Amino acid sequence: MKWTNHFIFTSREPPADAETISQKLMHQAGMIDKLVSGVYSFLPLGLKVLQKVSDIIREEMNSAGAIELLMPALQPSSLWKESGRYGKMGKDMITFKDRHNREMLLGPTHEEVVSDIVRKYVRSWKNLPLMLYQIQTKYRDEIRPRFGIIRAREFLMKDCYSFGRTEQDLDQAYMKMRQAYLNIFKRCGLNVTVQSADSGVIGGKFSEEFVAEGDCAELEIGHIFKLGTDYSEKLNVRYMDRDGIEKPVVMGCYGIGVSRVVAAIIEGNYDSKGIIWPVSVAPFLAVIVPVNMSDTKIVETTNKIYDQLISAKFDVLLDDRDESAGIKFADADLIGIPYRITIGRKTVEGKIEIMERRTRKTYDIEIERVKDFFEKIKDEK
Repeated sequence: MKWTNHFIFTSREPPADAETISQKLMHQAGMIDKLVSGVYSFLPLGLKVLQKVSDIIREEMNSAGAIELLMPALQPSSLWKESGRYGKMGKDMITFKDRHNREMLLGPTHEEVVSDIVRKYVRSWKNLPLMLYQIQTKYRDEIRPRFGIIRAREFLMKDCYSFGRTEQDLDQAYMKMRQAYLNIFKRCGLNVTVQSADSGVIGGKFSEEFVAEGDCAELEIGHIFKLGTDYSEKLNVRYMDRDGIEKPVVMGCYGIGVSRVVAAIIEGNYDSKGIIWPVSVAPFLAVIVPVNMSDTKIVETTNKIYDQLISAKFDVLLDDRDESAGIKFADADLIGIPYRITIGRKTVEGKIEIMERRTRKTYDIEIERVKDFFEKIKDEK
């Protein structure tokens, strides 16, 4: 992708209301745009990171045996009244009346909806155990939205639900999800601790939080719960066992704040120049920076390297703007692209410079060996 064909707008000044590093840098790097308090648009660069985090989550969920579905954000309040949770979230829950005067809500979570699905289709012990997950937008009318996308009123979340016959089924699903979460956060470049936690309005008998070590103190990015039969008893989610006896399904619930993970990665990966994305979630692997767009030799070499890397399926950005090298370098650092390929005076010697964003280490690479350099990085990762 060429910069001039993309939608990238950086800023040297942070927003006046920025309270955290992630909020400041995501605005400056042109990754998010604030619409109103607690409500943000993910601009193209921010969306790419969000999608890469989501892809990692999907891979680990699928590997753990969970099956993806997509549930509606709109929910009838009657389901929440049936479960006994209506009113427990207080004013955080966004409710309204539809044109038929039926009370609806924007889903803050989906235990009721997924339970309704399973009670309609799962009848026999042969259908269990089962794990279902989604990546879906959630809505909570926070009294004081803060810290950018860390505590927003609209946010992206992965929620997974397990359904089993026994407590042993629940324990096995819980441990699968626990390990999957550790895998996810490691792949995203996050250091986390697992802590016992209060189950709050989600309920259940036991839960643990996954807490990232960010500069805005401890940041919860995942939460897993052993729900037991709380929801299945109230919502009549039952199955017939081998002996023809009807029993309540034993449930678990497992959530990751996907958009919050993006913020947590930044909180743990930045310097005075900007963001330092891990390769696994970076919006681009590398940015190609020709220092002089009026130099024919530099432009020819730039296009050659760009075509070479694109043909090899590497996700690279070509900064083809008619700007000074200093501005281009500063923007590359701010956005946090892992590698910068500088094409300048060494081009006449048949070499270009590659700099690693995290370490600032530089490599003088022969033009014909650039693809090999990134192939090696891919193999190492």
